[in-house]
Amino acid sequence: MNPGYLPSINLSRLLREGGSLQAQGELLGAVALEGGEIPLHTPAKWGVSVTRLEGEGGQEFWLSGEIAGYAVMECRRCLGPTPVLVRAHFQTMLRYTPGLAHPLLVEDEEEVLLFGHPILDLSPILSEAFALELPYTALCREDCKGLCPICGANRNEVNCGHQEKPRTRLAEALSHLLKG
Repeated sequence: MNPGYLPSINLSRLLREGGSLQAQGELLGAVALEGGEIPLHTPAKWGVSVTRLEGEGGQEFWLSGEIAGYAVMECRRCLGPTPVLVRAHFQTMLRYTPGLAHPLLVEDEEEVLLFGHPILDLSPILSEAFALELPYTALCREDCKGLCPICGANRNEVNCGHQEKPRTRLAEALSHLLKG
């Protein structure tokens, strides 16, 4: 995520008065993950809505939102950078626990994110939602020719002249059947 900008929402008003709040923004450059990051081709836009729930002394909230943007992945054939649209919807229950130093995810009968400061950092929520919607592989285009298995050249960019030869007698026999 963009260093110097942490996506967050201030829930002070909701703690005092109830109701709902919305926030939106953009993530630039990359989506930060624990132990890495997902590079972005264009800014990822996000928006959230938080509503205070009745009961529980006004300490529970429902957060829902969306994040969408183009992640940069490697093409599975040529290994070139490939922009891939990622759109994630998410929702979670929040519970205000004064004095809690860092947000904590707990699972009782349901999953609840505990937080102890009225300014809620959305970075982990946005990052997790975005990462979970990434496809396993990407393809730069349907007719991608991939890499030459002999010299490693990108066949989309150059014709290296190498021909693949079947590696086994069975593969050779099958290739003759397919040609004829």
